[in-house]
Parts: sequence; structure tokens; C-alpha cells
Amino acid sequence: MKLDPRDIAILRVLSAEGRISKAALAERVGLSPSPCWERLQKLEKAGLIEGYRAEVSLRKLGPHVTVFVAAELADHTAARFRAFEAAVAQHDEITACWALGGGFDYLLQIVTRDIDAYQRLIDALLDARIGLARYFTYIVTKPVKSSGTIPFEALLGDG
Repeated sequence: MKLDPRDIAILRVLSAEGRISKAALAERVGLSPSPCWERLQKLEKAGLIEGYRAEVSLRKLGPHVTVFVAAELADHTAARFRAFEAAVAQHDEITACWALGGGFDYLLQIVTRDIDAYQRLIDALLDARIGLARYFTYIVTKPVKSSGTIPFEALLGDG
């Protein structure tokens, strides 16, 4: 799908303000509501908008620990990668996982109630015999930046 400046404006506003009303969105991007709604539907159908969600304050929700884990698999076969990824998908505490090129195979973001819960999760992954050879734990001590917005100018060169 070829994006024009209005499409990008819609995406920019929604990435920062997902709860904005359709009327306010139309006003912000300089369109009347019907054409804006049609563009929004096209962006959704094209898969450019994958979903809408709320940012929940974990700190206010209750005690928790966020951990990043750099994981290395014992061998690099397609079957081993599939097994690892299938196991990761089974654990809600693993909130994000990225396959990496370079020294480690995966980077996982894990949110648990405490370190003990984190260690039980790691033990379960090790017991599952999914090829986890080594892992390195990095505990988040404080959030510094987490905008969730897309750097459109850097990606598209439109600014």
C-alpha cells in the first residue's frame, strides 16, 4: 500500500493517541469524518494498524519485576528455533521476544511478580528441553524511556 501524507498523519496521531475519537482524528489530520474513516479502514485492512491497546502502569498495578534475557540455543536448526518459539508463546510472562542476528539468538522481555517467579519460569524453560544452552539475565532497575510511538520521520524521511 502506497502511503500519502494524510495516511502517515493518521498513523502518527493513532500511534500517540490510540483512544482519540474518529471525529477528533479527522480534525487533526485535516479531513472530514467520512474520508478519514475510509482511510482508517484501509490502513487496518492493509495490516498497517495491528491493534489498539492501553498502556497499563505496572508500578500502580502491584509489585513486579521486568527482566530482559539474552538467550542462546544449543544448536541452530529450524526445528530447534520452532520449538523454542513455541515454548515462548506458551508463557504470558514473556511479554516480548525478538530473534536476533549476532551473538545471541533471542532477546526476551519478561514481567513477573518477583525474582522467584522469574526463576521458576526460567527453570520451566530449561526443564522443557527446548535447546536453551545459555541465558543472561538483565533486571530493569528503572524505566528511562518507553514511548511506544513510531519515529515516522526517521523511517520514512517525511520530516
